[in-house]
Amino acid sequence: MTATTPQFRSPTPSEQLSFSAPQTELTVDVAIVGGGIVGLTLAAALSASGMQVAVIEAQTAAAAASRQRAYALSLTSGDIFKGLGLWPQIGPHICHFDKVQLSDGDYGRVVQFLPTDLGTEAVYYGAEHGVLMAALQGAIAAAPTVHYLCSATLGETREQGNWVVAAVTTPEAVVTVRSHLMVAADGKGSLLRQRAGIGNVGWRYRQSCVTTVLEPEHSHQNTAYERFWPSGPFAILPLPGQRCQVVWTAPHAEAEAILALPEAEFMAELERRYGHHMGQLKRLTAPAMFPVQLMQCDRYVLPRLALVGDAAHSCHPVGGQGLNMGIRDAAALAEVLTAAYQRGENLGSVTVLRRYERWRRLENWVILSFTDGLTRIFSNRVLPLVALRRGGLWVLSSLAPLRRLALRLMTGRLGRVPQLGRLGQQMPD
Repeated sequence: MTATTPQFRSPTPSEQLSFSAPQTELTVDVAIVGGGIVGLTLAAALSASGMQVAVIEAQTAAAAASRQRAYALSLTSGDIFKGLGLWPQIGPHICHFDKVQLSDGDYGRVVQFLPTDLGTEAVYYGAEHGVLMAALQGAIAAAPTVHYLCSATLGETREQGNWVVAAVTTPEAVVTVRSHLMVAADGKGSLLRQRAGIGNVGWRYRQSCVTTVLEPEHSHQNTAYERFWPSGPFAILPLPGQRCQVVWTAPHAEAEAILALPEAEFMAELERRYGHHMGQLKRLTAPAMFPVQLMQCDRYVLPRLALVGDAAHSCHPVGGQGLNMGIRDAAALAEVLTAAYQRGENLGSVTVLRRYERWRRLENWVILSFTDGLTRIFSNRVLPLVALRRGGLWVLSSLAPLRRLALRLMTGRLGRVPQLGRLGQQMPD
């Protein structure tokens, strides 16, 4: 990694919380930059290995957990959290998807995915950001081998033999963090990835997503909907408390116009897509918008550096794959590092890190290709493709083995499942 001039800032009063006592020097085995769901999953997975771990998070713990977002959590992600022992904290506060319905606009053929397709108790889970973060932050706070540096700004990083040395500013002190390995879990605009000069391939879609949380008049019956329109997919995710999150994809200009509508007009437009099967809708949160893109890094590792989650890849939100890919990245990297640590290997060596890259990069390419293909096939009005996709829906709804195969891919059970996930499969919901 190339050295960069430190850019420090003074913390605001709301950024005073830190889980670690002030230190001027901190020596660890692994330093994780980014304390979101993926970064904390990695830290929690490493906490029982005997390794010393530092998490460097730019926000306060409270701010990092306060994001108003919900996710379609896959079965494998749920299994990983079970394997981490976090399901007692997460399970009571999520929604089991008893059914997922896939359809093409107004076309009458509907594909239904059911728990019986996989012999499980749910197809997916609806999980809110705060619920997952509270469980992970609790695990980190209880782990004596994990140092949680909140309100922390990453300054200069430099290599020093088999170490990476980083200057980290916290509200209490400027801390020199020495580690054998730095992990970039700092999102799509990853500072570590940029400093390392790692390139990527991909493109921005001509679409953006509008999200909001609703309270329908009638029960959502634990059913998730993914309906494809020529302008983009429209998803309804059930949440606890008889709420639903909408993920509404549209071309950029249309999405901006939707976001700018007065509430009454926004709700009228939304109900045209949502339908009337749940009765009158009440908006609980102000709508938000984010652009979507496909991105895959040229590599996931360099000496003393590994990328996980959105720092390594990003995809269209169709199918709810993005966060789940990152959680599997974290579990896979933790498994590789734990095995290397037990054998006394250098955690920052490319030999070790490429085991992780070979495992996850190809599997992520499959998911990226799958989501991109869905988006391109369904988000258009070209008649041959319309006929092709509707024929595909008919086949998918008629052939149970094919439906089970698609569901195994979407739930993360088709590829190599991390050991934590295999352990979680043996545990009850």
